[in-house]
Amino acid sequence: MTTNSEYGARPRIWFAAYQLLWHLLLPLAFVRLAWRARHAFSYLHHIPERLGFGYSKPITQGSIWIHAVSVGETRAAQPLIDAYLSRGESILLTHMTLNGRRTGKQLFAKEISSGQIRQVYLPYDICWAVEHFLKTFKPKLGLFMETEAWPTVVFRCKEIGLPLFLVNARLSERSARRVNRFGKAGRALFQAFAGILAQTEFDAQRYRSLGVQNVKIVGNLKFDVPLDSGLVEQGKVWQQGIHADNRLMVCAASTRDGEEAIILKVWNDLLLSNAFPTTPLLCLVPRHPERFTEVADRINSAGLKFRKRSEWSGIPSECDGVDVVLGDSMGEMPMYYSASDLVLMGGSLLPFGGQNLIEACAAGCPVLLGEHTYNFQQAALDAIDSGAAKRIKGELLLTEPIALMESLKELLLNTAELKKMSEAAKAYSVKHQGATNRILAALHQTN
Repeated sequence: MTTNSEYGARPRIWFAAYQLLWHLLLPLAFVRLAWRARHAFSYLHHIPERLGFGYSKPITQGSIWIHAVSVGETRAAQPLIDAYLSRGESILLTHMTLNGRRTGKQLFAKEISSGQIRQVYLPYDICWAVEHFLKTFKPKLGLFMETEAWPTVVFRCKEIGLPLFLVNARLSERSARRVNRFGKAGRALFQAFAGILAQTEFDAQRYRSLGVQNVKIVGNLKFDVPLDSGLVEQGKVWQQGIHADNRLMVCAASTRDGEEAIILKVWNDLLLSNAFPTTPLLCLVPRHPERFTEVADRINSAGLKFRKRSEWSGIPSECDGVDVVLGDSMGEMPMYYSASDLVLMGGSLLPFGGQNLIEACAAGCPVLLGEHTYNFQQAALDAIDSGAAKRIKGELLLTEPIALMESLKELLLNTAELKKMSEAAKAYSVKHQGATNRILAALHQTN
């Protein structure tokens, strides 16, 4: 067992308090997993891994360790993982969430089966759990995706000489202020990384304001993520069927709790306005699968006729008389985007920071954004500047979201503008590719 004295690189009082808090809250972490298991029993799988134990053999050591906390980070890591695999490297892929692990298994099923990729949970940030994890796998390089910075892991890697980089890194103004509230301890955490490879100049400047010296701007890996060609083709076939009925489809993508109520109210008002020669179709895709049932109930309560994606074994069909399609599936966003004429990006209507608009643009789908896009600040600004995206005009009032309704109506009644935005979206997504090679080059120079 590792003692606190071995962690001398960080403020000792702060670290001791942090470890004490983890030990006190550990039972609650397992209670939380058990609570979530009500909807998916898989939350109770691999419990020992959460404590740094219980790994099946054989154990591969000396791998490239990539930590992708959940779904978005795992998908973003795909081009980087593919690049290392092409070089003959083995990968240790860790997650914190069940959905992240599911996504990794879906993307890399063949490589996991062959042993090229070992997939486990990152243990909770407790000294003895982290120590056993690191001693078990002994990776030669660690790459944490985007925003992950677990103090015990980061400081211990520095102490044992394991290069740990934060890649595809982003830091919002809100997060930077939060780090600064912890004073020297907060800043020391990011200074302990071997380097930070930031998405944008905005992100780089915020990391530098924390005293980080080794910061490079490499772009956003999400631009390099390939779309599943089979799903794109499925979406195009679906779109042809929708267009054959002279309908357009809006995809409300990766929506978060509270946003569906706003969107459904607006959609009801749009349908009642009789502004369209043929009523458009809404495809509503919640961000988290555990909310599918809740959102289905909400659509039903709104009095809208809907069908579930899960009711179709192949391409969604039979949309006559349907107001809403509930996208209750995982891993099919390229299909939804390719079938749609406009995307309303979830996470941006309420202060969640916005979800990934890049994938929608890669599919050639125009994007309508709300006010809150701080998780994709530069990407959102660039997309708007390039003509691939627009922001909702006016203030989005939760009680009377007229601004959203007017913005949707304006675009859906202007198919020429939608076509122009679609072409701009494709050009925008291609223009910003190349982060994978820049990250690999930066890591090679550092090591």
